[in-house]
Amino acid sequence: MLYERTAISKKPDETIAHDIELLRSEKQLTMDMALRDPLILGFLGLKDTYSEKDLESAILANLQSFIMELGSDFAFLARQKRITIDNVDYYMDLLFFHRKLKRLIVIELKLSKLKVEHKSQIELYLRWLDKYEKGADENPPIGILLCAEKSDSLVELLELGKSGIHVAQYLTELPEKKVLEAQLIKSIRMAKEQFK
Repeated sequence: MLYERTAISKKPDETIAHDIELLRSEKQLTMDMALRDPLILGFLGLKDTYSEKDLESAILANLQSFIMELGSDFAFLARQKRITIDNVDYYMDLLFFHRKLKRLIVIELKLSKLKVEHKSQIELYLRWLDKYEKGADENPPIGILLCAEKSDSLVELLELGKSGIHVAQYLTELPEKKVLEAQLIKSIRMAKEQFK
């Protein structure tokens, strides 16, 4: 299921083949291969209603598990990273660095479905990081909007990928066994069709 949970699985077959060849021949990991969607955060123990601060605190209390769920090569840098612009303070929820991608990664936690205004918030953070924090040998920073619900049509219309923004849904509980079985059957069928 790891393949299906990476952004590359949603790309055209030619792009997938190209990205896999880059990984094999040049050991070059693409952003789409490194970022997962959805993230399964059942280990946080969140039930029913919780706040964004509760979600963030649970992630930090379970940081090792969260990083393992994100994928390899993520390094935690900061929580509530404060930046000041024109005497106004802004706070990035979580800041990471990805060693292989050589990028700063800001993660914004959202309890709601993806909203249009989330784009401008994270774009501000990315531009600030690019101007003031990015090292000379690093690639431009990227952002991850971690939302309770994701709208693929909104992601497409906002052209978030072109802005260096990845949107991922998070689940605080594993889906029911029936749902997982159906997804596994679907994945096997897709894999067989692809290898014909």
